[in-house]
Amino acid sequence: MNPRLKALSVHLLTATGVLFSMLAMLAAVEGDWSEMFLWLLVAFVVDGVDGPLARRFDVKTNWPAYDGVLMDLIIDYLTYVFIPAFALFTSGLLSGWTGWFLSFVIVYGSVVYFADTRMKTKDNSFAGFPACWNMVVLVLFAIKPHWTVIAFIVITLAAAMFTNIKFIHPVRTERWRAISLPMAIAWMLFALWAIAVDFHPASWAVWGLVITSVWLLVAGAVQQLIPERA
Repeated sequence: MNPRLKALSVHLLTATGVLFSMLAMLAAVEGDWSEMFLWLLVAFVVDGVDGPLARRFDVKTNWPAYDGVLMDLIIDYLTYVFIPAFALFTSGLLSGWTGWFLSFVIVYGSVVYFADTRMKTKDNSFAGFPACWNMVVLVLFAIKPHWTVIAFIVITLAAAMFTNIKFIHPVRTERWRAISLPMAIAWMLFALWAIAVDFHPASWAVWGLVITSVWLLVAGAVQQLIPERA
């Protein structure tokens, strides 16, 4: 396969994310949360794979007619932000006026964050919480905390989007990647486990999600507190 066709194939792979987002939305409308999160997880995997492929096959040079970054942002907003926010409110985990307000906070704050040209750091991490609400909401479905706890988490993370607190990219952030990448893979496996048991609260998957989520959330901030040796 010539380089141009390889580059086009990567763009088309990225575009499949919108199909998975539609399947997730249809499942959400029916209240089938396990199926919704399964499709969001598939989209999450595609999002993790297409970036390295795009760099390997140099899509900007070999197929510049399509803007892969723009395509990726559109799909990420659907799968990372909009559908999880819809599920959080519709499921009843965060209902009433509080649910309305915080759903608006999630979708409005995230679209502003996505447009911020300063969202990436020099070490390929994120400056501020990277609006990964798909991961947050999945964990909330698993642990089912009181609505006040959910509200606190949402407000805290929404505010963190507009700070200089670093959040790692488990693949692209080189520092501690030997720990972060296995943690991210483990998170996905625990997520699949939780989905398979329909988010049963007694499942050990809950503890696995909590432990791996804590690492993925705080590793970047810890790196800022512990300067890297020259």
